[in-house]
Amino acid sequence: MVRVSGLASGMDIDQIVSDLMKAERMPIDKMKKQKQTLEWQRDDYRSMNLLLSEFNNLAFNMTLQSSYSSKTVSSSDEKKVKAAATSSAANASYTLSNVTMATAAQSISASIDSSMDPTKSLWSQRGSMDSSVWTEKTVEQAAITLSADTSTVKLAKGAVSAVNQNTGTLNSISVTTDGTSKAYTVRIGTAAGIINSNEVFINEDTGEMTFGTTLTSGSTIEAFSYQQNVLNFSVTTYDSTGKATGNIQDGGSMPFEFDGSTSLNTLLTQISNSKVGISAFFDEGTNKVVMTRKDTGNLSSADSADGSNMVFSGGFLTGFLQLAGDAKGTDAKFTLNGLETTRKSNTFTTGGVTYTLQNNFTGDVRVNVSNDTQKVFDTIKDFVTKYNELIEKINGKITEERDRNYQPLTDEEREKLTDKQAEQWDEKAKSGLLKGDSILSSGLNQMRSNWYASVSGMSGGFSQLTDIGISTSANYTDRGKLVIEGDGTKLKEAIEKDPQSVMDLFMKSGSTTSEKGVVRRLRDTITQTVSKVEQRAGRSTWTSEQFLLGRNLKSVNSQITSFESRLTQVEDRYYRQFTAMEKAIQNANAQSAQLSQYFS
Repeated sequence: MVRVSGLASGMDIDQIVSDLMKAERMPIDKMKKQKQTLEWQRDDYRSMNLLLSEFNNLAFNMTLQSSYSSKTVSSSDEKKVKAAATSSAANASYTLSNVTMATAAQSISASIDSSMDPTKSLWSQRGSMDSSVWTEKTVEQAAITLSADTSTVKLAKGAVSAVNQNTGTLNSISVTTDGTSKAYTVRIGTAAGIINSNEVFINEDTGEMTFGTTLTSGSTIEAFSYQQNVLNFSVTTYDSTGKATGNIQDGGSMPFEFDGSTSLNTLLTQISNSKVGISAFFDEGTNKVVMTRKDTGNLSSADSADGSNMVFSGGFLTGFLQLAGDAKGTDAKFTLNGLETTRKSNTFTTGGVTYTLQNNFTGDVRVNVSNDTQKVFDTIKDFVTKYNELIEKINGKITEERDRNYQPLTDEEREKLTDKQAEQWDEKAKSGLLKGDSILSSGLNQMRSNWYASVSGMSGGFSQLTDIGISTSANYTDRGKLVIEGDGTKLKEAIEKDPQSVMDLFMKSGSTTSEKGVVRRLRDTITQTVSKVEQRAGRSTWTSEQFLLGRNLKSVNSQITSFESRLTQVEDRYYRQFTAMEKAIQNANAQSAQLSQYFS
């Protein structure tokens, strides 16, 4: 609202009202500061909950057996045998000898005509192949409406040999322009030469059509059919159970169909990328195609254990390439701790130990499996470190001093400060908002108790952390931080001596708190603490009614809205009063002027 005032009195009414409203606004400024404090406090609580939740996720990993059962494996000759072990592997020594590695089935084609270029389309080089390898199929081309003037249109398929072969319009394509149809005689080949105005040339390799005249936008090439030449063949392979890996509807074989415009290299790449499990490539040095099973071993049909590992059908594979159908792989043979056995693959797992054969050999290679004490130690040490970081951050919040000389800034106060000054002010105003918080303090005390208390029902030699060299810092200022005694020797010895007892100490399950391992107790405490904090500060997805600070904020917002409405009324009242004063002064001035006329 624009007001013009002070004309009669000469007073700056707007400034006077503004000064009066500053006093009136003091209560609402206090409410807004209270609102900002509540929002900061809510955010601080949520940041603490985030820390607790992240630590809880880390603690979950400490309830997994794999965190305490890591194994280390050594091979006496890794150039011959490499090995790795899972946590379920027993601590033992194994001897491998008389190793013959598994091989993959491989089939090599006959030499291809040296003039063939593996990067060019096969149809363009069909002279090097018997015509029986090709299959002619009819492609129905829908009508094509042109969106721009052009004389060239590309068909979806290449390797074209005829147009409208099964209709009465053999070698003719009709184009309709503005309701008038025109027939174009089809000429198919590799070189266009001169194209007459009533002709359309089709490149037999690419399927590109070139008309003798420019077709205008909106013209329609009417539907027609053309003969496309493709290569059809199939390959059958088998898995380790003897089951064919192809399609059930195709009798277990994997069918392939390639447009004649496909090059040999592209064809072999697509075979390699298929599910048939073969690596195929063309060797330009010998002009031969090589097909090799990706999996090693004698992988033949379950109905014929001595049969071929790769079965080829189709003139392109069996006639042109002359790939052999008796390719076989061989199984790996070896002796493990005196037992002669075989495997399909050179990598195999037994007793939780995974072996990878590297070479054939006749002597002995020893593989030793033992507990990976260092890795378990590092896992526990890292967990203790993360716990100490957690309680340091939480303790920092609940012991942070509150400086009440710094209150949240109002908009007017913030405008008077630089951005840096406002940032420094906010940092001090935010400090100490969680000082002495009962929920967080109680949670920390309970977590400390979780670490101290013994675990009942332990069958091993350890029942509390001090037994394995983990204790509470003697420094009071550390506020319950954990320390690993000395250089960790006691903890390492405990892991080496009784790894099961160490694992139970951390992750043992139980129906009561005393029966639970330290980590399970911690997770229970963290879950309870997080829940209590959420009841006070909520989550970002919760509504204000679902948590205490949210309800407080809603109440403050309601008070602010109500008070702002009242301030508007007060301001209007001030202006009405000053307006009345202005009118009175104006009337007095008018009367004075009239009186002065009588005495003049």
